[in-house]
Amino acid sequence: MLYRTTFFLTLLFTLFQSACKEVPPIVKKKPNVVFILVDDLGLVDLGVTGSSYYETPHINGLAKQGMIFTQGYAASRVCSPSRASIMTGKFTARHGITDWIGAKSGEAWREHNRHDKLLPAAYVHNLPKDDISLAEAMKDGGYATFFSGKWHLGSEGSYPEDHGFDSNVGGWDKGSPIGGYFSPWENPKLENRNDGENLSMRLAQETASFIKKNTEVPFFAFLSFYAVHGPIQTTRAKWQKYRDKANASDIADKGYQMERVLPIRVVQDNPIYAGLVESMDEAVGLVLNTLVEAGIDDNTIVIFTSDNGGVASGDAFSTSNLPLRGGKGYQWEGGIREPYFIRVPWLRSKGIENDYPVTGADFYPTILDLVGLDPLPDQHVDGISLKPVLEGKKMTVKRPLYWHYPHYGNQGGEPSSILQEAGWKLIHYWEDDHDELYQLATDVEERNDLAEAYPEMKIAMRQKLMEWLTQVGANLPEKDLDYDAEKAAQRSRDMVEKKWPSLEKQRLDFLSTDFEPNADWWGSKVTKD
Repeated sequence: MLYRTTFFLTLLFTLFQSACKEVPPIVKKKPNVVFILVDDLGLVDLGVTGSSYYETPHINGLAKQGMIFTQGYAASRVCSPSRASIMTGKFTARHGITDWIGAKSGEAWREHNRHDKLLPAAYVHNLPKDDISLAEAMKDGGYATFFSGKWHLGSEGSYPEDHGFDSNVGGWDKGSPIGGYFSPWENPKLENRNDGENLSMRLAQETASFIKKNTEVPFFAFLSFYAVHGPIQTTRAKWQKYRDKANASDIADKGYQMERVLPIRVVQDNPIYAGLVESMDEAVGLVLNTLVEAGIDDNTIVIFTSDNGGVASGDAFSTSNLPLRGGKGYQWEGGIREPYFIRVPWLRSKGIENDYPVTGADFYPTILDLVGLDPLPDQHVDGISLKPVLEGKKMTVKRPLYWHYPHYGNQGGEPSSILQEAGWKLIHYWEDDHDELYQLATDVEERNDLAEAYPEMKIAMRQKLMEWLTQVGANLPEKDLDYDAEKAAQRSRDMVEKKWPSLEKQRLDFLSTDFEPNADWWGSKVTKD
């Protein structure tokens, strides 16, 4: 009996060993990464970040599944520089793309007839090929790479496929949706299929299709919406929904106030913009649902952010960023502080708010760290990995953050550079070399300039900022010797006496019961909402 038992046990052990040799262990593939970048989305343009007017349930849910960085910053107040920082891990003065690509600089700036004191600095017009882009690093690490949507980082020869993306759907040199948000649009990288098709949803569908085809390999999918950039457009049904919502509340008598250069929107009640935001949120929902349906949701990192603040002045005067001051193009928090969410399913950071100051340059090293790829410290020199924060550890790195915008914004911003460190923010203005100093912890609205109250702090921070700009070889604006003070003063008067009243009238027109932009609502009427 003992012999039989020993024999069978030996036989089972032998069979088990044989099976182990023949069947390799199951190895989980590397994590996937989905990066969602929205154009011109302000910090408070989401329900989860404070808006009671715009409805964004899918993005709200995503934020609550990950970590919410309450001091998340874009690397610039306008699009191309911010996007270049995401792709390179460098601050804007270092990579050289300091304005949106296509903006005039030098003497060509006079063509705008703005009569400004300075000629904006020259800047780099294509994403530098010497840099190893984030996509190239992921591709070298064995990832399938995909890009969909707005690129705006150079002309032909400097498109997504030239910087590490295997596929490019919709990315070219333009920074706005040429032809609008409803097909037919004018985009050589995105064919028209059905008249009236929604652009945001189409880009999400292309991203979802890529995801479904690559469930067995690790992938890096970058969904870069053209929304919510102007021209703002929506369907009649969505306009009606938000028009009714605005009218259900007491509509403010005034929707604007005067900032330094332009009127600025101070209420969120634009039903066209609200519909555009909701369509973008629905597109995000499609991508998130695709991850769940494909069974890879628990192995996919999802990042959500914007490239600059909401458009409160200039362009379409779309939204309000209050309590933050300013908006897209501005040097204040409304121009650079953004929604900044990172969801890592296997880390316990669901819905946790973290106030460590982070920037767009941090995404590059963070992603490499999270997926187990080696860092490239010579490349992402200004970014740091946020993995420790996401793991619940206290970040010990105290580092300065720099912004450099030696240009005039279409939205009213002034040529200036910024140093933020230890809760203090110094803004240096290039027109007259004066400085503003704010303590953000107690004055996020940036209304209490402390430059005179803390002169030593101001001088020390200014010196540090200037030394850094010199170190990285930052380009600076020059005085315009043809500056005409009287013409500049007349332009300022026109902003108050003409532009401001016209904006107030337009706002009420958008909210009127008989508003109709055109017969087919920007081409959307041929399809369902």
